[in-house]
Amino acid sequence: MVGLALLVALLVAAAAAPVLTNQDPEAQSLVQALRPSSWGHPLGTDHLGRDVLARLLYGGRLSLLIGFLAVGVGLAAGVPLGAVSGFRGGLSDLVVQRFADILLSFPGLLLALTLVAVLGVGLQNVIISVGVGAVPSFIRLVRGSVLTIREQAYVEAAEAIGQRPTVIVFRHVLPNAVAPVIVQATLNLGSAILLAAGLGFFGLGVQPPTAEWGAMLGEGRQYIFRAPALITYPGLAIFLAVLGFNLFGDGLRDALDPRMRVHHRETL
Repeated sequence: MVGLALLVALLVAAAAAPVLTNQDPEAQSLVQALRPSSWGHPLGTDHLGRDVLARLLYGGRLSLLIGFLAVGVGLAAGVPLGAVSGFRGGLSDLVVQRFADILLSFPGLLLALTLVAVLGVGLQNVIISVGVGAVPSFIRLVRGSVLTIREQAYVEAAEAIGQRPTVIVFRHVLPNAVAPVIVQATLNLGSAILLAAGLGFFGLGVQPPTAEWGAMLGEGRQYIFRAPALITYPGLAIFLAVLGFNLFGDGLRDALDPRMRVHHRETL
């Protein structure tokens, strides 16, 4: 519930950005550069005189959007590949698992940096680069679930009456594997936001003057001693978003996994 409250607060703040501030997040005024908190600028201004609060709110829209879309890319690629790997087995399983092993051999940030170097900087390429890093976790998770589910009696019955493998997978197997996928997707959202922020910090994510939490950290690091608020606020926003998704994902796991509920009752 704490994680859900944090996520709702962040989503509402991002959605209500035009209501919460009347400042343009991209409007520059060098005369107002590095001003402390004031009535007109509650969180102060950055090195170009832009309102930090406005950039934080509008940047939250983009950071959260990148997280959701990147996990969507991971789901779109990882779930079908994991289902094919687990249900068909044989050569298909071997090829898919070796592909997952190759992706897992790269640290997440290094893989994203490599893909950005190949694809180029920009919002679309950041989403793809971060999303590809989430693919192997979904492949492994779905494959493990499918290997268990395909041995169930109702799957054998569907095979006995002559249903096609594609129908069996989408009608009987995947619907029963959706709970762990939802939990994994929620946990991956925090990782995706953190990874996208890392790209933005290195200047390889969303390009200026667009506001994004990681880019704000990268721009503010030069003024860490003169104006520490420039990295404190976006860093805190990233921290709260990742914490919220992690707590919410743990809560979903406890709620959707009967074994976890039994364990909690035994502990109490």
